[in-house]
Amino acid sequence: MVRALWAVLRAVTFQGAAVLKTNAPAGFARAYQPQTGAFRRLVAACSRSLSSDVRRQQCSAKMPNITTDHLDEKQVQLLAEMCILIDENDQRIGADTKKNCHLNINIEKGLLHRAFSVFIFNSEEKLLLQQRSDAKITFPGCFTNTCCSHPLYTDSELEEKDAIGVRRAAQRRLEAELGIPIEQVTPDEMAYLTRIHYKAQSDGDWGEHEIDYILFMQKDVELSPDPNEIKSHCYVSKEELRQMLEKAKRKELEITPWFQLIAETFLFKWWDNLQNLKQFMDHTNIHRM
Repeated sequence: MVRALWAVLRAVTFQGAAVLKTNAPAGFARAYQPQTGAFRRLVAACSRSLSSDVRRQQCSAKMPNITTDHLDEKQVQLLAEMCILIDENDQRIGADTKKNCHLNINIEKGLLHRAFSVFIFNSEEKLLLQQRSDAKITFPGCFTNTCCSHPLYTDSELEEKDAIGVRRAAQRRLEAELGIPIEQVTPDEMAYLTRIHYKAQSDGDWGEHEIDYILFMQKDVELSPDPNEIKSHCYVSKEELRQMLEKAKRKELEITPWFQLIAETFLFKWWDNLQNLKQFMDHTNIHRM
């Protein structure tokens, strides 16, 4: 059908009376004049076929033969979640699975998605850290900030005004990972500071390529961590975090690359000004790291 359509398209002159050239079969030409319903139906059918072929090719390009048989079953199920695809200016361009977004083969082709990193401080101005569980597919066992995840391609988390969709996603994940009741971490309590763009490999197959929204909050919260998500957690002072960063340099513990980048560039300056964060809010620029 597709070859027949292209024959007609090549044969038709649309500037006047739509005269069919001799390279189209005579019977076919009579039946599929451009002004006929038969011709329009053929174009529609072939367009659907071509679109289906393109989708299959795109899917095939994004789905290398990566086995997940050896990975944690619950974490593998989460790979079906739909992340928000963006361009380098954080403009939404589509959606794709968490699996596709975290495969290095796709990341190296430029696949980029939206993410967030939450930093929760208690009343003593200590920062809540988590150690990612050994079941995590990317950066298992690494220490990181309070919560790091992705808004999903859903109506509530796609909403972009004042980053409300991202903040709703953070509320959802704080409950899922740390067991914090949602009423204790409402979106309006989270301060959206800025965004960072980074890329990092976890291993040969998996990695991260994100524009990461930085969210700050100071509050004493109740914790009931999910062991499938979190291996351990702790509150640290500035000095204790500096000591952890030094240990990471000596390979005595592991820290996620995004947390290390943030800690080495912005974190302590923000931390010194928890009561005056507005001066650091930059919703225009994206920091490339």
